[in-house]
Amino acid sequence: MSEKDAYVEKMKAKLDEWNAEIDKLQAKANQAEADAKIQYNEEISALKKKRDEASARLEELKAAGEGAWQDLKGGLESAWDSMSQSFKSAASKFK
Repeated sequence: MSEKDAYVEKMKAKLDEWNAEIDKLQAKANQAEADAKIQYNEEISALKKKRDEASARLEELKAAGEGAWQDLKGGLESAWDSMSQSFKSAASKFK
């Protein structure tokens, strides 16, 4: 397995974790009171948008050739960092 393939697999696994976390947060939002539900759903919507952006960057990286993928890696990692921070922020609001 090439370094690119290993990196893509690692990022896909992280994306799967985020999808599971979004599902958990959605379940909590569904059980919340009306006012809280609105806030939770806004948070979840923002997380899904960031997740979709990270997923799109991953797809770009997957499509890139062996030489070009390193150039795209920085953008993907930036999107990943933003997503991680968003999850931490949302999780603290759901407690």
